[in-house]
Amino acid sequence: MSGSSPRRSLFAGLRPASFGAEPTGERLERMQRSPNYRDGQFHNPVPTRTMLPGSNGPMLRRQFDRAERALRTPAGTVPVHRPTAADWGEPPASGLRLTWMGHSSVLAEIDGHRVLFDPVWGERCSPFSFAGPRRVHPVPVPLDELDPVDVVVISHDHYDHLDMLSIRALARTDAVFAVPLGVGADLELWGVDPKRITELDWQETTRVGELTLTATPARHFCGRGLRRGLRTLWASWVVAGPRHRIFHSGDTGYYDGFRETGAQYGPFDATMIQIGAYSEYWPEIHMTPEEGVRTHTDLSGGTPAGTLLPIHWGTFNLALHPWVEPAERTVAAARAAGARVAVPRPGKPFEPAGAEAVDPWWRAVAEPPAVGWPGDTAPVPAADPAPLRDAAAPTTDSVSAPVQDAGAATPQVS
Repeated sequence: MSGSSPRRSLFAGLRPASFGAEPTGERLERMQRSPNYRDGQFHNPVPTRTMLPGSNGPMLRRQFDRAERALRTPAGTVPVHRPTAADWGEPPASGLRLTWMGHSSVLAEIDGHRVLFDPVWGERCSPFSFAGPRRVHPVPVPLDELDPVDVVVISHDHYDHLDMLSIRALARTDAVFAVPLGVGADLELWGVDPKRITELDWQETTRVGELTLTATPARHFCGRGLRRGLRTLWASWVVAGPRHRIFHSGDTGYYDGFRETGAQYGPFDATMIQIGAYSEYWPEIHMTPEEGVRTHTDLSGGTPAGTLLPIHWGTFNLALHPWVEPAERTVAAARAAGARVAVPRPGKPFEPAGAEAVDPWWRAVAEPPAVGWPGDTAPVPAADPAPLRDAAAPTTDSVSAPVQDAGAATPQVS
């Protein structure tokens, strides 16, 4: 969707380009017509707080606790896998192959198409090159060495999901972009041809080749730079091809709506679910590993189907929990639920249809817990997936509930 030129002002020259642009003109008018937009901002499907009252003091004390800080980054070098021709030289035998690049960046090869979710190749997830959370491992492959992708999908505008330098590099390719409402203003500012941008509201769909891409609800918030209020939309995504379906959660808190998403668009051959950067101080905007596994199960009607790929962990230190905890808890929760989970090293491609074992590679580069590692991490057998249905994309007129202003959030929440 094309909008008018990004907003310029007397102080535009002083505003870093990494802050993005405010939606204006036709783009803003379309946003204002959304059933999820009122009073100048978007709203979540259920009432949502970005931070619980009284959290700032306890959170800051823990932030600077020396013992806790030591556990938030790897104790050794993360064993990143650099993909080779043996990994990517041939199309996936099953028709579906995923490569987790770290954090929420995933390359999905699905039914002859290449989809890149939330590409963040920058050294820091920050508007500045000199400050902000820094990578704890390098990218598996430079972006300019990545084979061309067909479509770039963005879940929302936070810095750890929408990286200006990565978008500028991808703008020089032939890829098209699928983003939530309003996010196209940032992409245009950074050099993406507006004809290559499609902005979607929840339950809206676009097609790229034989793929159907649908923006689905998520429980989160948005905001870059000095932007106030929830001025652009956030989303999870369903990508359906002739043979396979996948789901990318973006960032989200848990809520019952994932059952509806699964009933309408599932079941899925693979789900990419956020399981990191959770906290008792912001429980409504990020899921715990156990909630991530529950979401995976909800998406298949209560009986686990397909493979869960945990995302949003292991690359940036964005919360107070130990670096290794999301992976350990996800594997344990998946085993308890009878769900199949794959936790590959960054850059290691895998086919969800294959026999993917859980190799706890992270333990070799993490400080062991004082009580020791919890049990065995043997792989969980896959549940038989239910037959896929045809992709559907009806719109909804439901009105969402209020959400607290994102300005209340701490910089660690992303």
